[in-house]
Amino acid sequence: MDEETRYGAVRSRDARFDGEFFFAVETTGIYCRPSCPAVTPKRENVRYYATAAAAQSSGFRACRRCRPDAVPGSAEWNVRADVVGRAMRMIGDGVVDREGVAGLAGRLGYSARQVQRQLTAEVGAGPVALARAQRAHTARVLLQTTALPITEIAFAAGFASVRQFNDTIRTVYASTPTELRAAAPRRSASHRRSATPPRTATPSAGIPLRLAHRGPYQATAVFDLLAAEAVPGIEEVTGTPGTRTYRRTLRLPYGTGIVAVGERLSGASAHTSGWLDARLHLTDLRDLTTAVQRLRRLFDLDADPYAVDEWLGADTRLAPLVAARPGLRSPGAADPEELAVRALVGRDEAERLVRSYGKLLDAPCGTLTHVFPEPAVLAETGGTLGVLATALADGTLRLDPGADRDEAQKALLALPGMDPRVVAAIRTRVLGDPDVAPPDEDIPDAWRPWRSYALQHLKAAARTGPVTTSEPKEH
Repeated sequence: MDEETRYGAVRSRDARFDGEFFFAVETTGIYCRPSCPAVTPKRENVRYYATAAAAQSSGFRACRRCRPDAVPGSAEWNVRADVVGRAMRMIGDGVVDREGVAGLAGRLGYSARQVQRQLTAEVGAGPVALARAQRAHTARVLLQTTALPITEIAFAAGFASVRQFNDTIRTVYASTPTELRAAAPRRSASHRRSATPPRTATPSAGIPLRLAHRGPYQATAVFDLLAAEAVPGIEEVTGTPGTRTYRRTLRLPYGTGIVAVGERLSGASAHTSGWLDARLHLTDLRDLTTAVQRLRRLFDLDADPYAVDEWLGADTRLAPLVAARPGLRSPGAADPEELAVRALVGRDEAERLVRSYGKLLDAPCGTLTHVFPEPAVLAETGGTLGVLATALADGTLRLDPGADRDEAQKALLALPGMDPRVVAAIRTRVLGDPDVAPPDEDIPDAWRPWRSYALQHLKAAARTGPVTTSEPKEH
């Protein structure tokens, strides 16, 4: 987009561009999302940034009104297969916090200097600044939704020291952590006076979150798929259509987690955006950022439905399907290694593997009793499953957010007994490729670069036929 297009989006407060770029106002020192409801600044005072981190690195603080750090991520980083796209996905997954810039560079196969240079050139900030912006957002969420002591929040968000935490919060939000906690939205007067969040929002009660998405969202189709695939012991979908809740266990870098996401119907308006309500129970709060990113990939919340629908809607075969289901998503994976195994063995065998090899939760929650078995445990099973698990366990095959899609596909096809259709499913769901066509299916090249989404439309129509999108419910 050129500056004329960007300023037009800012002037019209167009939520379609939230997360695609940010704008900052030189006269106020504040940066915002394009849909910020504040008075439109003069064009000559506006600067544009590809990321919140770039705006922060230029000395701008986050707008308290529109909270630009809470917008959906740019769809570009999930679509792109180059080093910048892979790096952005890994930073989102917390790799820099856990392994440092050297670890990120090593996973990408580049030097730290090369990664720094490429990220700065394209997104206006290096890996340290990008990770810092993410830590600040995590800290704000914990400050405003839990009663944890501020010192614990500093380390849970990934900061190396309390001083670093305090300095970053002041820089990004122009507030102290205590002031940021007191400013939590939708709080009673008594809680604002005490500057303490409601005691119901404790770690034992889980961390409540709104997972923002861009544009209309066909939650019904996603929850139908999750319900059909749910593996007992690690997943469940409860409730009636329209108000269902998806719950599952997660194996995370520092511990385990149980997450719950509610179905929320979204309107079909061209400028409609919204969110899914979620609640996370984590054994180690350092896993918050990673857990959120994995949910976002599972529910495909960073997609750009406007670009997908415009392209596929121009095809005569797909046009009525797109009109019936605007904003249909292509779900991903909450645990890449787990879904790769499940794509190979199927739902019933996956349930058996959970019972036989899964790790029991320290505190089972209803029907959720296990975490899916790690690849190293499944390596002893033999057959194609054993070969796949061994490759995942020893690192021969990488399916993490920063994996090279083409290299992963080659490694998968080289495994004895691996079905190309399973590989296509893994590339679509696990690696998040928006343009996959299973072998031996008539998928026109005209549907590129969104063939994964086109297939979702065909499958949804085959399951239920055309549907009408409901208007969003107010909460």
